[in-house]
Amino acid sequence: MGDLFWNKVFGVVIGGVLVVIVISQLGGMLVGSHDSLALDEEHVAYPVDWDALGGAGAQDVEEVIEGPTDYGVLLASADLTAGERVARRCTSCHTFNEGGATGTGPNLWNTVNRPVASIAGFGYSAALQGLGGDWTYEALDGFLESPRNYANGTAMSFAGLRNEADRINLIAYLRSLSNDPAPLPAPLAAAIDSVEDTAGETAAQVEDAAEALGDAAETLTESTDADAVENIADDLQEAVEDTVETDGDQ
Repeated sequence: MGDLFWNKVFGVVIGGVLVVIVISQLGGMLVGSHDSLALDEEHVAYPVDWDALGGAGAQDVEEVIEGPTDYGVLLASADLTAGERVARRCTSCHTFNEGGATGTGPNLWNTVNRPVASIAGFGYSAALQGLGGDWTYEALDGFLESPRNYANGTAMSFAGLRNEADRINLIAYLRSLSNDPAPLPAPLAAAIDSVEDTAGETAAQVEDAAEALGDAAETLTESTDADAVENIADDLQEAVEDTVETDGDQ
């Protein structure tokens, strides 16, 4: 057995160990500890001199910090009647019925998940044309809150809806204006549970792969049979590749 053969064997072992380490670290970054999100004056990650900020405390900061909007929960409990009332403010520029005419603004039938600036024959501003993407729930929420901030340069004169309840009700009403309404998003709690379950499965697979790598490495170290060593090296390489492919599929 020459040096080239042993370089191949140890290269496979080292590569496998590195793959396991990378996957483990990636899982930790994707799913952090819930406790790491908490604010506590005694256990804050970066000490702050509250006196220098005018006496503000951690509780004051907590009131300012906002998490992501849970559209799954908000839209499921939205008031369509209230949303229709909000939509009446827009009837001077928009129509809402199927096949409705284009006025100062485009027709708003079947708006949710429709590509931005996609109504044929309507003269969209360069700001809208440059947005790209679809009118997702999040995009509609941002645009309706402040059209000029969301699409700087838009020709739309509407100042926006500052009240979140009004926006959510209006978006839910727009969703209903379709022969095939867009599906409601899953609540964030369900999405987080799904991610954590996937991460747990991946961690278990990584642990199994690490054990297999350790056993193979020990066998390689003790073996003096060239054919046996080569077979083990090939099996080890396949195990590493299977681990990477499985993690990628998830």
